[in-house]
Amino acid sequence: MRDEPETRTRPGRKSPRAENPAALTVGFVLVPDFPLMAYTAAVEPLRAANTLSGCELYRWWHAAPGGGVVQASNGLGILTDVAIGSGDIAADRVFVCAGGNPAEFDDPPLFAWLRSLARHGATLGGISGGPYLLARAGLLAGRRCTLHWEHVPAFEERYPEIDVVRSLFEIQGDRITCSGGIAALDLMLDLIGRDHGAGLAAGVSDWFLHNQIREGLSPQRMDLRQRFGVRDPRLLRVLAAMEANVEAPLAREALADLARVSVRQLERLFRDGLGYGVHRHYLHLRLDRAHQLGRESALSRAEIATATGFASADELSRAERRRRRQAQAAN
Repeated sequence: MRDEPETRTRPGRKSPRAENPAALTVGFVLVPDFPLMAYTAAVEPLRAANTLSGCELYRWWHAAPGGGVVQASNGLGILTDVAIGSGDIAADRVFVCAGGNPAEFDDPPLFAWLRSLARHGATLGGISGGPYLLARAGLLAGRRCTLHWEHVPAFEERYPEIDVVRSLFEIQGDRITCSGGIAALDLMLDLIGRDHGAGLAAGVSDWFLHNQIREGLSPQRMDLRQRFGVRDPRLLRVLAAMEANVEAPLAREALADLARVSVRQLERLFRDGLGYGVHRHYLHLRLDRAHQLGRESALSRAEIATATGFASADELSRAERRRRRQAQAAN
């Protein structure tokens, strides 16, 4: 008997199987002004997995409040093909993709549909601001989740009982949350690996020139060393402490103790490393947080002032006006 010919496969392509696996159906619920990059980073790996495997491993559909064409934040439109509330739609996983200001989005029919999908066995996920909507629908109670870092302050104020981690993505049973952006690619690579093996996940990653698959627990943001371009470990310790203590700002003496230097030396570290002093950096950090909360939460001005270390709403407003005047003078 002749030897069977060797089967050749392209790099990243799975070896042929006698029977193709049943396709998983993935739904994307796109909320108006959704972030296009996060959505694309989530759907394109599914297409690539189908192409590289040579069979339909995944199929997907789109839904949006109001149906029709839903616009991304950059104006590009996606045509939906499933109506919110559909009772006979196939769904293994459903991802809500949202951006903008998810705290203000309220759609009871959508929330009821998501709860129905969960009851019928679908795994529910949120991307970027999507976890905010899952929480609004009551689908994250008792769960750990992540979401885009700019939505975290408002989310924590509104849902203090939900455990928020600042990771790229979280997979916890039948709930999946993702911080958005390119992290959605890492999430999908992880899911493809779980579904069909690490080889296919690596092939998809290579297909998109993504030469390192990041783990879910990887941090969302660049570390302080990269963000501020500083290397002094004393200054880095202080910067981290300031970011962790916005509601109750630490005194300069406490910050100097963290750096194991005098207050005068601490001021010199800031001016040498950042070009300005301790007070200015802390103030801008608190004002940036106040701006986030004002844009993405229903907190009153007084509550925002308290959450960012200001004695009153008037003090917060004065600090904002001073920063605007300084910015205008600099220009």
